[in-house]
Parts: sequence; structure tokens; C-alpha cells
Amino acid sequence: MDPRRGPLATPRRAFPLVRHLSVRLSRVLAPTPITPNQITSVSLVCALAGAWCFAYPARGMQIAGGLLFLAFYVLDNCDGEIARAKGLSTRFGLYYDTFVDWVGHAALFVGLGMGAEAAWGSRWWFWFGVAGAAGGTVNYFLGLWLDYRAGGAKDTASEPVPAHAGPARLLDTLGYVFRELTRADFCFILLALALLGWSWALLPPAAIGAQVYWCMAFIKGVREHHV
Repeated sequence: MDPRRGPLATPRRAFPLVRHLSVRLSRVLAPTPITPNQITSVSLVCALAGAWCFAYPARGMQIAGGLLFLAFYVLDNCDGEIARAKGLSTRFGLYYDTFVDWVGHAALFVGLGMGAEAAWGSRWWFWFGVAGAAGGTVNYFLGLWLDYRAGGAKDTASEPVPAHAGPARLLDTLGYVFRELTRADFCFILLALALLGWSWALLPPAAIGAQVYWCMAFIKGVREHHV
């Protein structure tokens, strides 16, 4: 297996940035006996540990949380890359991956809310976090329902994108950018804010944005558009 080809090839586009890290790690992991589901499990541990760190307002804990979430995002890409490189893609692995994404992000927002409440003394911060986690939960189960209606979840990451693929309306383009492009590199935004001591700033927009995010699933052009 040539690690420079297929799912382990160096990305041609600058974004998402996390892919430039994950493919390099995947090349190291590919020759080992580690399985995609084991990588997914490790990513879950990183996410939960990161959320726990964010529940404490100390600067060092916030930075540790940001680094753990960076690891979570990198490994979240690695499991799919390794699965495709080794021919180990399974329906269970796909659903397990989306489950871990949901749990990790829901825990993150609750942890951020707890940390902000401890720092600022207002219960509102905690409820902002809960709202963000609730929006992510709705999005997760809505995604399962849409997949069920479509006949099952599909691993689209390795499918070629048609040359003519594109949204018919500006709204579809903006919705896709909001749903997909910013999501892929969210870990870098989180880490930057943690380094600045501003992790709490994510909570109000997350409480609203998480609801907008799942609402975008009802816009057909957003769901089907690729870049």
C-alpha cells in the first residue's frame, strides 16, 4: 500500500486544515494492527477528557482541553482514512463514528458551560452550554432519521465529487459553508480561544448556532452540495 495514494494522499486543498495533520498520522498508523474502531474509541477518550478539562476555569486546564480536542479531531479523521486504506469500512464503524462525534461535542459544550459558570458565577453560562449540547443532540438524531429515510448512512468521504456539483442558490452555498467547512476545523478555533482565555466566548453563539445548524438539514441544497 502506497501511503501517498488514495485516502492517505496529501490533500490538494488548504482546507480543512485538520486533514493535513490526520493523513500524516494515518500513514504512521496504517502499517500497525490498530483498527479504525480502536482509533474511534481513543478519540472518544480524548473528547471526554477535553470536556472535563474545560469544566475547570484555570488557564492550564482550558489549554489542555483545547489540545485534547485537537487530538480528537485528528483521530476522528484518522479512523475513516485507515478504514478506507485497509478496506475495513463497515456500517457499524460509520455509526460508531457519528455517535462519538455527538457525545464528544455535547460533552464539550456542557463542560464549557460548567467552566464559565465557575469563572463568572452566573448560571446562565451553564444553560448556554446545555443549549449547545441539546442542539447537537437534535442534529444527531435528525441525521439518523434522514439516513434511515434515504436507505442508510453512506460513507461519502471517498466518493468522487461530480464536476458539476454545486448549489443552485446563494443560500445553499452559505448553508454548506456554515454546516461543513467551519465544522471541520472547529478544533483550531477552540484551541485559539483556549490559549487566549476566551473559551467562554463560544457559548452564546453555540447556544444559537447549534439550533441553526440542525435546521440547515432541511435545506436540500445544503445537504447535497459538495466543494
